[in-house]
Amino acid sequence: MKTTVRQRLRSAAAVSMIALMLGQPVLAQSQVQNPEQAVTTTPIKHLIFVVGENRSFDNIFATYKPNNGQQIWNLLSQGIVNDDGTPGPNFAKFPQNQVTASNGLYELAPQNKQPYAELPVPTLQNADSPAVGLEFGIVNADGTPTALFPQGDPDLTQRAQILLATGGAPASSGPDTRLVGADHLLPGPFQQTAPTLPFDSYEGDTIHQMFQMWQQSDCSIQHATKQNPTGCLHDLYPFVATTYSTAPGQVAGDGSQDMAFYNVNAGDAPYFKKLADEYEISDNFHQSINGGSVTGAIAIGYGDNAFYSDGNGNAVVPPGAIMNPDPIPGSINTYKVVGNWVKCSDLTQPGVAQIQSYLASLPYFASANCDPNKYYATRDVSPAYDSVGHVASPSASVIPPLTQRHIGDVMSEANVSWAWYAAGWDASVLVANGAKDIFDEISAAGYSSQTNPFNYSKSIMADPTQRAAHIKDVTDNLFDDIANDTLPSVAFVKPDSATDGHPGTSKSSLFEAFVFDLIARVKANPKLFAETAIVISEDESGGLYDSGFIQPLDFFGDGPRIMMILVSPYSVGGKVSHSYMDQASVLKFIERNWRLRTISNRSRDNLPNPISTNKNPWVPTNMPAIDDMFDMFDFSKQAAKGN
Repeated sequence: MKTTVRQRLRSAAAVSMIALMLGQPVLAQSQVQNPEQAVTTTPIKHLIFVVGENRSFDNIFATYKPNNGQQIWNLLSQGIVNDDGTPGPNFAKFPQNQVTASNGLYELAPQNKQPYAELPVPTLQNADSPAVGLEFGIVNADGTPTALFPQGDPDLTQRAQILLATGGAPASSGPDTRLVGADHLLPGPFQQTAPTLPFDSYEGDTIHQMFQMWQQSDCSIQHATKQNPTGCLHDLYPFVATTYSTAPGQVAGDGSQDMAFYNVNAGDAPYFKKLADEYEISDNFHQSINGGSVTGAIAIGYGDNAFYSDGNGNAVVPPGAIMNPDPIPGSINTYKVVGNWVKCSDLTQPGVAQIQSYLASLPYFASANCDPNKYYATRDVSPAYDSVGHVASPSASVIPPLTQRHIGDVMSEANVSWAWYAAGWDASVLVANGAKDIFDEISAAGYSSQTNPFNYSKSIMADPTQRAAHIKDVTDNLFDDIANDTLPSVAFVKPDSATDGHPGTSKSSLFEAFVFDLIARVKANPKLFAETAIVISEDESGGLYDSGFIQPLDFFGDGPRIMMILVSPYSVGGKVSHSYMDQASVLKFIERNWRLRTISNRSRDNLPNPISTNKNPWVPTNMPAIDDMFDMFDFSKQAAKGN
């Protein structure tokens, strides 16, 4: 799980004693390339990729009804729920199951299972109470800025500051008593919102790690059908969440919060619905790697997973925390070791043979992509670098400096300008340089090094010039670059931890407010918007339930679907794209549009574009395959500027 705001605040205070480093260096040459002069395949000269946190597609768009009777795959179209959020005609055909007996080994697709009579009670796991803005003194109860933060959260408009003070949970743990009928929920998806639990509320977090996600998806070739040839049933979500780390007789921290969804027909997620109605969404866009925010970030930057090394690219054995998902004696599914690393080339390591065997059973070739003797990340760990390039000592919970190539290396080599804009970055640099001001420490706590793929990279973090060129702040840099026509060709944008939409520490209404302001700023520069594509998505699904088709590509994923909205003058019309995509699709678009090579010979961007049929447009006939997003644009005519 991603480090919380409180944890980052404590960490920021701890590192404030680090010695002062040198001042900011000059820009790298690659950063001053004029995007307007770059040769592109399409009229798109700027890509802005906004990365939110931890929402599945069905969590946001479960009941969405697209324009003009278009097809869509969601809970409503599958008949699992009705448009009012109540159980639909097919609800009983897709029950959530619990496993009744264990064979003593990790089971990817358990045999002994039966439907829940009632779901475990949803919990308030890590839900913020009071709200973030009140807790850290950013706003008053009425949403007005405090004396400490006279501008409130600088990444929100003044109108949106009130969201920091509303929707606080009644506690940070225990059952969520705000949900009507929480102790008598039927065994399937349920509407998150109610009169006592409005959309603008902080809700509980849930489990989202690699082996757990594989198990929740319940994939077996024995389940396969023509419509679902990979046989993933998505029917073990609450079971895994309540058993993987809970010994027999203990009370589980997680409940069935992973089955919650918003209802856009009832007014939930109004801005994301508006964007879907006006532009284009994908109902087949997936997280690339099963797991949490760290592997999600690595996938976004590298199109691959990270392995443990000596910091110079040589594989070494991590000092502990090796994954062992076999159940402890006397339990059905309590993992022996919830580890950070897996040697997935070794069939004798617990859990590995089960996933490898499933991949080998698929009706297409899906290589495990596990290099010999390498231990790959399975859950959230921290980068070795702080914001000024100091390197942490090796440990089981730290990824040593990565020498793996990433999309930034590819762009820099071709003189294509790019930057990762992270809210709170400038403050994190000041704190790492020794600042002791409480304002800076609180602001720095909003920056997440774990969710910045380039914070792991030796080519960026060990070079002060590259850091200054390619990692920037949202408030101090992104907003000015949009207004001043100095935006690079590719801009990755990460809100702070209060506005990224992460369950528990944030909420979807805050992420909507951030996206609304960003799009308004881009549209205020009509020339910029006319040649820009804005991708709005998540780093991963957060363990929240999704019903969509999953195409396994290797040992690491794909994972469940996540939200993806494309805002561009060339994507208007309220369309729904069904072509199979994952986060590496964004990398493929960058490479095709700016005529670049792929990252490596094993990264996901080497996969071909999918071919599918009208009868089943979600399932490629040439698996494994992922789309490069080009089919989401209409370049046949000049788009209206500022549309």
